[in-house]
Amino acid sequence: MKKFFLPLLCVMLGASLTASAQIQRGNVMMGGNIGNINLGLDDPKIFSVNIIPKAAWFVQDNIALGGYLDLGLETAKGSNTQTRYGVGALGRYYTGTDLALNHGRLFAEATFGFGGVNVSNGGGNTNGVNFSIGPGYTYFVTPSIGLEALLKYNGLTGFGNEGVQNSLNLTFGFQIYLPGRGTAAKVMGDVK
Repeated sequence: MKKFFLPLLCVMLGASLTASAQIQRGNVMMGGNIGNINLGLDDPKIFSVNIIPKAAWFVQDNIALGGYLDLGLETAKGSNTQTRYGVGALGRYYTGTDLALNHGRLFAEATFGFGGVNVSNGGGNTNGVNFSIGPGYTYFVTPSIGLEALLKYNGLTGFGNEGVQNSLNLTFGFQIYLPGRGTAAKVMGDVK
């Protein structure tokens, strides 16, 4: 029993520190979110998916700034095809408290950029300024991998048949947190 106690204690101590190590200044977050997945098996055989790759750099502890790309498609047999696109800047703020056994963090994300929604055959097009804001939660399954859920209000305003489009979206994501130069050097210095 004593042989297992010390390794178990070390694992628990290491796990309690994981939710803050990856969101330190100088680290990099890369990954993305996926949402609006629909594979209709009945008529009208709808297919839709939205993929949002992201990358951000932690400019301060708990604060990341970066960019995103938004790509989406919705099509149905015998109906118009809708394409969605966007590119812009994103900002994230992680709360200072750990949740769910010290493995998770709440965060807020905001984006601002350019985008559009275009429907084939001239119906319901909007192209212009794209913005969003909302809360999310990241659960760190390892010290450098986080699974997340994000609920955001998305707005699109600009030109086209429809001047403004609004939506509330729930997406799920996968992020990889990589140590920056300074962070990696500090960790290696602590090991020596």
